[in-house]
Amino acid sequence: IELMPVEFVYIKDPGATLDYSFDWTDWLGTNETITATSWTVPTGLTKVSETFSAYVSTCRISGGTAGTGYTVTCQITTNEGEIDRRSLLLTVENR
Repeated sequence: IELMPVEFVYIKDPGATLDYSFDWTDWLGTNETITATSWTVPTGLTKVSETFSAYVSTCRISGGTAGTGYTVTCQITTNEGEIDRRSLLLTVENR
C-alpha cells in the first residue's frame, strides 16, 4: 500500500455534492499545460464528474459516511510529459 501525503483537508456533509479543485499554475513550467487528469475516489464516495482546464483539475464528489475520512487523489499529465499527484482529505460530518 502506497501512502500519499495529504495536502488539503476539507469537511463535507454526507448529503452534499461539491467540487474540489487543484490549481497547478505555480507547479507548471512556462508554456506547460494539463493534457489529462485522473481522480481516484475511494469506496464510500461517488465521483460525479471530473473536468480540467489548462491549469486546474476539478472533481465533483458526493456521498460519504459521517465520521469517516477519505483520501482523494488527483493525477495530472502535462503536454511536457510530466506526471504528478496531489491528495486531499475529505472528513465527512453531519452539518
